[in-house]
Amino acid sequence: MGKSETARTPRNPKKMAANTRVRPAHRPAAAKTETPYHHGALREALLQAAERVLERDGLAGLTLRAVAREAGVSHAAPTHHFGDLTGLLSELAAVGFRQFNTAMASACDAATMPLERALARPKAYVAYAQAHPGMYGIMFRTERLDYSRPSLHEAAEASFAGLANAIGAMRQEQISEDALTLNQGAAIARAWSMVHGFTMLLLDGRLKDILGRLPEGTSAERLLEAMLTAPVAGKPGP
Repeated sequence: MGKSETARTPRNPKKMAANTRVRPAHRPAAAKTETPYHHGALREALLQAAERVLERDGLAGLTLRAVAREAGVSHAAPTHHFGDLTGLLSELAAVGFRQFNTAMASACDAATMPLERALARPKAYVAYAQAHPGMYGIMFRTERLDYSRPSLHEAAEASFAGLANAIGAMRQEQISEDALTLNQGAAIARAWSMVHGFTMLLLDGRLKDILGRLPEGTSAERLLEAMLTAPVAGKPGP
């Protein structure tokens, strides 16, 4: 045979089939798919995502798009559930107040001695703020919140009721949340101002100087205890 005839000789059919098998076309990497949520769970998932963004990136980084991205859903989802950023922040603050109230109630329930019980609430107040500084911060940013939303209004009112009841227990009297005497109002404002002010100074690092001058090992909690148990007026002068 000549070379031309040799070239036309059929090859092994099985080998040819293997070589000519159609291969799937290369497909580009698929875009990140959205995380599926049951409709009833999406709202909660968005709030959890918002809390993570807030604690990680601060209030400046908390946007509707950032929350949607964190939750793995469409950018329209937060708007659908909360309307706008104010709505989202207000619902997130309501979550914070509920967490806050639960933490203080649990601390009071766990206390057994009178002094321990008296100190339990303010200690839990400070501890929550230290553990969740972003949430604590947004709870008191009144200008960014809409208190007409029922969830936020109810949660904030429950927080005030807890404080009023605690002060009433210390004063051994029943305090109405709707009508306070001047002395009752002063007692509530004094306690709240002291603990809230202490908390803000602690979070801002402004107590480091005082703590650095105290006996070695003195903690912020011990300093708070001393503040709360010290008499209102100092010793009279000579």
